[in-house]
Amino acid sequence: MRVIVFDVNETLLDLDPMSTQFEKHFGDAAVAKKWFAQLLQNALVATVTETYHDFVDLAKDALGMVAELQRVSLSADDKDKILATMRDLPPHDDVPRNLERLKKKGFRLAALTNSPYRSLKDQLSNAGISGFFEQTLSVDEVNVFKPHRAVYEMAAKKLGVETNHIRMVAAHNWDTTGAIRAGCRAAFLARAGHVLGEADERPDIIGATMDEVIAQIIQQDK
Repeated sequence: MRVIVFDVNETLLDLDPMSTQFEKHFGDAAVAKKWFAQLLQNALVATVTETYHDFVDLAKDALGMVAELQRVSLSADDKDKILATMRDLPPHDDVPRNLERLKKKGFRLAALTNSPYRSLKDQLSNAGISGFFEQTLSVDEVNVFKPHRAVYEMAAKKLGVETNHIRMVAAHNWDTTGAIRAGCRAAFLARAGHVLGEADERPDIIGATMDEVIAQIIQQDK
């Protein structure tokens, strides 16, 4: 298995810089996590009810919902400034060197994200890691969000392999579980605040850092 597909937000890119914007507008940086959780919920509802809106539009809607709950008034310009931060997120410190390790070992690398194509290119380019990937894929292709199996099947088709030739690397239990149930293998990156549940599929690779995950991939997927 030499095809490694990476989730983008939180797995590769660090969302922490968004906390500055939430601190500025909400007076509490922790609201950023509430917003992202609401965004994921909105995406799940859209997928289950077969109604597609791209991730940026859902992100803006989630921002409005959180603002209402926090009793904060946000202008359209405020929302745009907060969400613009998503296009300029840095990679986690352990990402560039490990993408380089995989490339040197001959692995094929791709990115697969809920973000729309209209922001994906900027995200990876601004983070300085776009050159590592032979393909950068968005759920825009199938109009459903991860963890729907159609997303992983689309990625396999685009990469010219069967799903069982893909390993999905993600920091989200729902993403690795969705990938495994679609026929892929997976690696769970247990970044701070992320854990697997008992009802989740258990990947054969689990690590607390990208260094640990990639070391296991290199060992197992020779």
